[in-house]
Amino acid sequence: MNNADLIVATLKAAGIARGFGIPSGNVLPLIEAMRKGGIDFVLTAHEGSAGFAADVTARLTGAPGFCLATLGPGATNLATGIGNAWLDRSPLVAITCNLNTGQLGRRIQMWIDHHALFRPITKATLALRHGEIGATLAEAIRLALAEPQGPVHLDLPEDVALAPTNEPVPALAAPPALPRADAAAIARAGELIAAARRPIAVIGASSMRLRDPEMLRRVIEHYGLPFATTTMAKGLIDENHPLSLGCIERACRQRQRKILRSADLIVALGYDTVEVEYEAWIGDVPLLHVDIEAADVAASVRLVHQVVGDLSSSLVELAQRATQPPQRWAAKENEIAAHRRAFQAALRPASGSFTAHAAIDAVRRALPHDGVLAFDVGAHTHQIASQWPAYAPKTFLITNGWSSMGFGLPAAIAAKLARPDLPVVCLIGDGCFQMTCGEVAVAKRHKLALPVVVLDDRWLALIKVKQMRRQFPLYGTELQQEEYREPPAHYFGVPARGVRHAGDLEAAVRQALAADGPTVIEAVIDSEHYVDTVYD
Repeated sequence: MNNADLIVATLKAAGIARGFGIPSGNVLPLIEAMRKGGIDFVLTAHEGSAGFAADVTARLTGAPGFCLATLGPGATNLATGIGNAWLDRSPLVAITCNLNTGQLGRRIQMWIDHHALFRPITKATLALRHGEIGATLAEAIRLALAEPQGPVHLDLPEDVALAPTNEPVPALAAPPALPRADAAAIARAGELIAAARRPIAVIGASSMRLRDPEMLRRVIEHYGLPFATTTMAKGLIDENHPLSLGCIERACRQRQRKILRSADLIVALGYDTVEVEYEAWIGDVPLLHVDIEAADVAASVRLVHQVVGDLSSSLVELAQRATQPPQRWAAKENEIAAHRRAFQAALRPASGSFTAHAAIDAVRRALPHDGVLAFDVGAHTHQIASQWPAYAPKTFLITNGWSSMGFGLPAAIAAKLARPDLPVVCLIGDGCFQMTCGEVAVAKRHKLALPVVVLDDRWLALIKVKQMRRQFPLYGTELQQEEYREPPAHYFGVPARGVRHAGDLEAAVRQALAADGPTVIEAVIDSEHYVDTVYD
């Protein structure tokens, strides 16, 4: 066994089943070890996509994601995906394969200081050295899984990878548990909620990592709390729940801010301000913050109390302190339902053309309730986050901490590989598709039944809307000047078809879900309503 074999055996012991990346000569020893050791290597079109895919794999499996790249440009490309895991809090092991040890630090082709590159966007960046491989891997895995979770970078010189070793596969310790929150702090939180006349809960991204998201529903129902979510937390409680208010700080956000500011207490459950800072929406409403970390707030926010510690145990104890479901919102159920109806109607302004909101609804109708949506960053992100109903945890995949274009397609591929039993749809803008269209070849190689729906409006629509709002001329945001054409017969061997009506899009998605490989569906849409819905 050489050190590369030991690395693979250790990663496999951590529950890692596949790694994403692009090879070079320096990477070959590790890929060969993956082939022999039973970890699948998934060749992506770009290293950034490998990082995105590893991030999503971690979200869906609970084991660390794994991605790898060569030195220099491979590492800098990979950094975009690693940053995603850093700000979206996903456990991940990233390995860069490097020159031989004696060449490190010299002015040699492609060499840069990988540790300096990854230090700001990882929990740790560690050198893999002969005789210390097992201990270093075990520490990397422990760090990645420790809360708040995140990526760890490892640098592997080629001579170290190839060197024979007698090191055993290390025993992997469970990640350290967070300390439980102070009992008095939890008791005070329960008192504040019980005393409030009109409390509203807002569920955030830290809750995505709960061992049992059902604990959220218990708190919501035991206290009778209307609840909203951030973008990444959608689906942790079925959005058909009668107490659901929808997503905050996306399309038609002013309507959401109005009802949030009508509360006399905001109960933030697992709220990570990396998605959106409190001061953006809370106004002068008092805040009760329950999370794994202390609240990050501006001086303007009225933080009245916080519960900091293991979120699972905090929620269990908080639910147990509710003696009976309060009746304060019983008379308000009609108000909540009316708010939802008005919110959803505002997201769908009337139009005689094929709108973005009609396209999104068509995809939702075609995707079964248990299906997974992966989408990208742009104006459509705002529309989807507010409009799309999510019914279950881990079915709504987006980046809202790092917020990088290019996430949607590799995320969908990773989701389908991790959960082949579930239907998966990718829904992205035309700008995002131009960034990552090569990844459809990955889906084709793996025979993934994956509809890739491209909302084609010929613009970087979110930036176009921002230019208009700031009264700048439209410049540098138009993707295509000529008239629409039908898409080509295929992209990289993946069949493509164009649709111009909601019914045709719904039918195309249903057909693509039943296909034996991916399908690109270009939906030619009118996105003019983004001006009114994305920023109301």
